[in-house]
Parts: sequence; C-alpha cells; structure tokens
Amino acid sequence: MVSAGPWHSRGAQWSALAALACLYTAQFIGAQLPNAPLLFISALLGVALDLALRRWQPGVIAALGRLHLDEGLRQLLRDLLTVLGIAHLSGIDTVARLLMVGGLLAAYAAHFACRALAVVVRRSRTLPVVTRNIDTAELRLSPAPPRLLIRPGHRMPLLAVPGTLGMLTTAATDRAVWGLTGVAISLALFGGCVAYLATWLMPGKRAPSEERTLSWFRGWIEEYRPDVGLYFSGGSGTAYQANMWLSTLAALEGRPLVVLRERGMVQQIAATDVPIVCLPRVAHLMLLEHSSLKMLLHPANAPKTSQVLRIPTIKHAFTNHGESDKLSSCNPYAKVYDQVWVAGPAARKRYALADVGVDDRDVVEVGRPQLAPILPWTGAPEPGRRVTVLYAPTWEGWTNDPGNTSVLLAGENIVRALLADPRARLLYKPHPMTGSVNKEAGAADLRIRALITEANAAGAGRPARRQPERGTLAAPAPAPPSAEAAPGRADQGALSGDRAELARRSEELNRLTSRVFRPGADEVERMMRQTAPEPGRAERVEEATAAWRTAFWAAQPGDAHLVLTGSRPDIYSCFNQADLLITDVSSVAADFLASTKPYAVVNTSGRPEGEFREANPTVRAAAIVTPEAGEIPELLRSVTDPGHDVRAEERGRLKEYLLGPADPPSLVRFREATRALCAEADARRARQARLASGESGVELPIPRPSGQRITG
Repeated sequence: MVSAGPWHSRGAQWSALAALACLYTAQFIGAQLPNAPLLFISALLGVALDLALRRWQPGVIAALGRLHLDEGLRQLLRDLLTVLGIAHLSGIDTVARLLMVGGLLAAYAAHFACRALAVVVRRSRTLPVVTRNIDTAELRLSPAPPRLLIRPGHRMPLLAVPGTLGMLTTAATDRAVWGLTGVAISLALFGGCVAYLATWLMPGKRAPSEERTLSWFRGWIEEYRPDVGLYFSGGSGTAYQANMWLSTLAALEGRPLVVLRERGMVQQIAATDVPIVCLPRVAHLMLLEHSSLKMLLHPANAPKTSQVLRIPTIKHAFTNHGESDKLSSCNPYAKVYDQVWVAGPAARKRYALADVGVDDRDVVEVGRPQLAPILPWTGAPEPGRRVTVLYAPTWEGWTNDPGNTSVLLAGENIVRALLADPRARLLYKPHPMTGSVNKEAGAADLRIRALITEANAAGAGRPARRQPERGTLAAPAPAPPSAEAAPGRADQGALSGDRAELARRSEELNRLTSRVFRPGADEVERMMRQTAPEPGRAERVEEATAAWRTAFWAAQPGDAHLVLTGSRPDIYSCFNQADLLITDVSSVAADFLASTKPYAVVNTSGRPEGEFREANPTVRAAAIVTPEAGEIPELLRSVTDPGHDVRAEERGRLKEYLLGPADPPSLVRFREATRALCAEADARRARQARLASGESGVELPIPRPSGQRITG
C-alpha cells in the first residue's frame, strides 16, 4: 500500500508555487537595486528548486504545467532577470553584452526547434498497428530517442544551467568571459540535441510509414492465420476484464489472437504468449474482414464494440467479465452478439427473466474455465491460526446506486469490526475502479486503508506469524497472541530473507514478461523488444508466477492486515489465502463459490433480507451482513466452528447452479462451444463463396421464430 505523501497534495503544490514566486521576486529586487549576492543566490536557488522538483516531486511540476508555468517559461523568466542584472551591475562593453544576449536567444531558439522536431519524431513513430508477442524484425524498428531529447521538461532547465551560471558569475565578477563561455556551452548543448534528434528522421532510424506497416501486418496475419480472438476496448483500470480470459484463450485449440483498440491497453494486458494487435482506427480494424479469423470473444460491452460487429465474416460471443445478479449481467446490448456464453443455469434464467431480447437458443453454458486455480475448501482453520478474511467489495458502478458497493455505507464498519476482533486477519482488496465515478467512494476507500494502517501500527509490537499459501506445507501452529513476546532477531531475519526472495522473484517475473523498459521507451521500442516469445516461455512464466505468489505471501507478516491493490496478487490467489469472503452482489461471490468456502454478502440495498435473497440467487448460500456489521462475530464463529456453518451443503448446490457441472470440465465445454461457433463461421463463408460464384440451389439459413421463454 502506498500512501499519498504531503507533496502530492494541493497545499504542497501551492507551497512550491509560492517558493518560486519569492525567489523570482528576490531575483528581480537583486537586479534592480542592484545587489549581486541577492541576484546570484536567488537565481541559483530557483534553478536548484526546479531541478529538485523534477527529480523528486514530478507531480508538482505537472501541476505548474497545468497553470501554464512550464519549465521553458520559468527558465526564460529567470534568464531575463539575470540579463537585467548584468545591465545594471556589470561594466562589460556593449559588444560582449550583445554577444551574450544573442547567444542566449540562439540557445532558446535551438530549444524550441528541438521541441518542434520532437513533435515530428513522435508523430512519425505513431504506427497504425501496435503489437506484442509478434516478430517485427521485418519493420526494422529502432529504439526511441532519449527522454532528454523528447521531453522539454527534462531538457530545460538542465541544459540552461551553464548559461545561467555563467551570466550570474559575470554579474558578480564583472568579467564577460564567464557569461560568454556559459552561454556558448548551453548553445552547443541545445544545438547538439537538435542535430542528434534529427537522426531519427533519417533512413537508419526513421519508423516505417503507414503503408509499409499495414502491408507488413497484412502479410503477418495471412501467415499466422488466426481463428479465435479476444476483442477488448476499455479505459484505464479495465484491463482485468480481458486478463481473466487470457489463460482460457491460450488453452484453446488453433491460433488465438488478442485484438485491442486503445494503444495504452497493450501494456496493461497481462503476461501471455498469445499475439496481441492494437488497431486504433476503424479503417484498419476492417482488415480483419479478409483474414482467417472466425470468431471473437467479448469480455465487455464497449462503445467501440459496434465497430467490429460490422465485420460479417466473424462470429461474436459475449463472455462477460464475471457474472452476478446485478442488472449489468443481463444487459440488453447482449442481443447484438451471435451467442451469449454463460457459466451455468443461473445466468440462462437471468436473461430469460430479464426479457431483454436475448434468444434462449443463443445462450450457451460453458462454465468458468479460469476458476481452475481456486483450491477447494478443506474445512475450518487449524487451531491457533487467525481466520483470514478477504473483504473484496465491488465498485460504485455507472449508475452510482448506493446498493452497488458496500464501501460507502458499510465498509468502514466492517473493517472496524474485523480489526477489533483478535480472531480475524484482514485482506482488503478493493475493486480497481473504486472512486472512478463517485469521489465519495474513493474517499471511503482511503479511510478504510487508513484504518488498516493504524491497526498495523498499533500491533507492530507483536511478532509476525508466518502463514504459507494454502496448498503448501504449513508451518507448525504458533502460540496464541496472549503468549507472544516482542519479535526476536530470528523473526526479523526470516522476514528479511523472505522479502529478499520476493524481490528476486519479482525481478525474474518482470524479466520473463518483458515489463521492464528503459526510461523514455515508446510504443515502437516496446514493439521491438516484445517480439515473438521463445518456445516454452508460457510455462516458465506460469512457474515464475506461482513462485512469486508463494514468495509474496511468505514475505507478509502473518498477523498483519493487508491492503492488496494492482494485478498482483490476483483475486484467485487471495481466494486461496482466505478462510472467509465478505463481498457485495458481484461476480466475486460467484467465483468464490468454486472453493465452496463460507462467504457473506453485504446488503446495502435497503431491502429486507428475504427480499434481498429472493432477488439475488448468488446470495442464496451466503450469510448476510448489514451496514452496521453487527454480524461479524457470529460470522467468524461459523468459520472456526463447523457446527455453526449451516450453509455448507447449500454452497455445493449453488456452485453447480451458478457455475455449471464439474463434468465435463469447463474448459472442455468451452472448447466445444468454440469449435461449434467456428463451424458456423465456416458454413457462412462457404455459402457466400458459392453465391459469389453464381452457384444455384444454395441453401440459405431460415430466420427462426422467437425462442421459448423460461418462466418462474
């Protein structure tokens, strides 16, 4: 968990602005009095503050930029005040002064020329197709220019320091040689940047043209001949919706492909060996019409989905990114797809009862293949170990209904109750989009994190218990908390060793997944680096990921409450750690049922419990938590004492109703559905080919009547 430091606050930004204003005022006074020491010190402090903010507080620099006080303007004002000081303080002749000012203007001209050239270079390196896991050697891509050349904030005021320092020295010593030398050095540096950056427009480094890139892409897709793809479009923070289907896509027969629409999404897609292409423009997306691609899986409804649905040669199946009892799980938009793939009978009935135009014969039950890593429940936790409770609330949703997320009305009460109970250890994993619509939800999330931080600080004197990941060999049960003393050196040394192991595993996993790039790397350089994977990389990544999970959980103090954000650890790894889940009406509850462990759902809808259960089948086998969270003690007791777990059998029945039968396995059913839909695409292409050739007697598909509705 990373807390926002004071420099990231609005007050700190205004403080930096006030400090700069004071230094400029002091420099102006020093130039006007004139006072050489005041001019010299205030100007140097201004340069030092600018460089310090750039190095350690880039957020403040960004805020100043939004106020149109960028680095170039700040340095220009500083140099103008220095020139004014030279005019008042020094006795150098007019020729030297003109040379100094002329050289300074030439340096700024070179800076702005470099800025304009950087725009040209960036545009030339914006390709119509962005790829990952594809060999791009034929395109002869080149690394990106250094950040110093592309970003003016990194170039100014750093390269202007020699000129500024030289002119200040001239003002203090009355010797023109210092100012002329400093300005000449800055001019040479800025001019060198222009000359070096221009080489990226020469044949050796210039990015391929749009025509050449598209020609290469047509050739690649004709050679690779993909048949099944995953189509995804979304904003920042939505990549999890596609990532949850990557393992299933990779396990299918044939040649899979991931199709994206946003450039920034290319690096947000998790580690996979499946080729990834990003086609931002609709005209280039239409190139898929003449490819071998037969079907696309859609894990989310997005505005740009309608664009790919125009391609008649491709069949489309909506898989969603999780199933729940919320209205979003039976969206009327689903009727635009050829088929709607769901986990089990519950979703089929949900669409029928919603009556949103989805034909029952287009609903295909395929299970949830990605739930395979979830370990089954092995019973109550062993004596002496605290109950690990995973609180994983959903987000506020686009409708901003208070019943969507428990974070707003119940989150703090739930967390306080868990932190106050010595039997519980809390894992808090908020939805990645929490606060994106309702800022109050984001504020509540921050308050929950603060409560956990305070609880960990209050319990810092207790020794760390060590709880390995479920499914691994457990360490001997520790002593009860009341018998524990202050942590010894052995405990601290063990944790230090575990953290070192986690750092090593993280480095190895990042190296295998090619997620580490040099500063300044652009999408063209990443395309060049993220070439076709070596044989066996997927297996190595899987092993490295499993090793990282083990190292991560081992590196956490066993009694510490954790805030878990980001893609690591994944939600399924958290499931395997948890003895109990507390969540909202969301797909998290349905997925957790794969383990058949106890779970609870928070009712913030305002409905009575009976009505709430009736409206949400996912809640049928769950305990209910009200916004006051008074049920927490009894909920923990139902986990530690199997005699109080009255819903164990119901969880088993509900698992099959929500997720489908265990036999045949979900992946088998998913593959069968893929083959069947690909066969429909082949049949359609064959009919069109015969019609185009003028063949008579081609049997066309007959429009079918509305499907039978399920009632009750």
